[in-house]
Amino acid sequence: MKFTFRPLVLTAMALGLAASAIAQEAPPPPGPTPEGNPAPTEIPAPPAETPPPAETPAPATEAAADATPAVAPPVIPAMTPDQYMGVPEYMLNIDLSTGGRVVIQLYPNVAPQHVERVKQLARAGFYDGVKFHRVIDGFMAQTGDPTATGQGGSQLPDLKAEFNPTPHLRGTVSMARAESEDSANSQFFIMLQPRFALDRRYTAFGRVVSGMQYVDAIQKGEPPAVMSRMVQVSVAADNKPVPPASMLTETPPPPPAAAEVTPDQLNAPIKQ
Repeated sequence: MKFTFRPLVLTAMALGLAASAIAQEAPPPPGPTPEGNPAPTEIPAPPAETPPPAETPAPATEAAADATPAVAPPVIPAMTPDQYMGVPEYMLNIDLSTGGRVVIQLYPNVAPQHVERVKQLARAGFYDGVKFHRVIDGFMAQTGDPTATGQGGSQLPDLKAEFNPTPHLRGTVSMARAESEDSANSQFFIMLQPRFALDRRYTAFGRVVSGMQYVDAIQKGEPPAVMSRMVQVSVAADNKPVPPASMLTETPPPPPAAAEVTPDQLNAPIKQ
């Protein structure tokens, strides 16, 4: 009898091809991506005899929609002192409820973005009526928060810090911020006395050139019992007149209530 191994060989080859096909159909296990999400399951390629369908590239508009371009702040050229010192476009008028107008010289040469922000908010009327919510005697008076809590600001994005060597002298105007260096938005403070420890840690952007007596008269406290306020804030170039004197007043804090005296307190104690 003659034996042939041809059927066995063909059978083994068929089994091997079947095992290979099964291995190709099993997707790889999902793995982590740099974002911490599982990787998508891969789809195996079709057999060699069937050409894979051509992938249709995504329209360029879809790719553009996914990418969010970064919005860079406008580039403001550096200025020399003769271009801004005493120039009304770079002077800020603050009419205080303590009785008069405070004039601030802005410094666009060292803090151009902060100067533009304050001018923008002033022209929008954002600061009108805003109170001084934190005033420390011998230190500074802080304002610029419409909620008068120290937690508020404008709807505009926060500013990148523009720390500069301008010293925090009496009358220096500087931006308040949170712990992050790039968190200044609308709040600012006016120095009542020098404090050089603030230099290069807060963005100084101007200094009071007249009306400092009205800043000194701002009600003190954290918060004050009666908050002084900015009645009107304007860019000097806009030529807004000083509000009438009747508006530049504030209600003084009420005197402390006297303790009630009862008849029992008028009688001397009886000794036994």
